[in-house]
Amino acid sequence: MDIEYLQRKLQDFATARDWNQYHTPKNLSMALIAEAAELVEIFQWLTPDESTAVKDSESQKQSVEDELADILNYTIRLADVLDIDLENALLRKIERNGLKYPAAGPMTPRSKRGV
Repeated sequence: MDIEYLQRKLQDFATARDWNQYHTPKNLSMALIAEAAELVEIFQWLTPDESTAVKDSESQKQSVEDELADILNYTIRLADVLDIDLENALLRKIERNGLKYPAAGPMTPRSKRGV
């Protein structure tokens, strides 16, 4: 994924429609959470098995794809507006998470841990 290319495409899209005035960090973060909520709505009342089966339904999969694209759109725009190198930010976060949650080998299922 070429994030810089996507940033340029989204910047050009916003500029052509005079939307940059609305693309403040506040507005973009609110739009991002709204799109995340739309993604949650797709799965909200599904069982775990039904949620996994979404990939087998063309219409449901398309809905998930659309919402993920919207989420990525607003994430990339927000990073661009705030001059955040999204790729490096993610790599640093993965590294910090690795320190916070070290791999300790295979996890024991909850049922065998008595949880």
